[in-house]
Amino acid sequence: MKTFKRDDRGFTLVEVLIVVILVAILAAIAVPKYMQMVKGARASDAKVQINAIMNAAEIYEQETGTWPSDLQILKEQGYVELQESTERAWTFTLIGEDQIQATSTAEMKGGPGNVVTYNIQNGTWSGYGFPKSESGE
Repeated sequence: MKTFKRDDRGFTLVEVLIVVILVAILAAIAVPKYMQMVKGARASDAKVQINAIMNAAEIYEQETGTWPSDLQILKEQGYVELQESTERAWTFTLIGEDQIQATSTAEMKGGPGNVVTYNIQNGTWSGYGFPKSESGE
């Protein structure tokens, strides 16, 4: 009678399932963090331009005594020059003396309608690409 030796060179189904479950758990943790980082990177372009607009608006206010009513005034008078690629991806709006807002266009890789807001009064950022704890949402 022949006896068969057990071949221990492979993995059992249980071992493979445990590894698959562990990988799935790690992916469930990592993917949302990665997506938040991607959003933050995309929003950083708007953030840089909003800072430039803020500086230009402050200079304009110091020289004229009034806060600019819209971005076009700052552009026409040479206070700010925005990169063409950024203007294709974002539209910028001065909202009174309280906020500067950027809204993404269809050319932005994250899609249209994403909003980044800088609150001038308290110096906080909110919206697309900012963690909920930082944006107050």
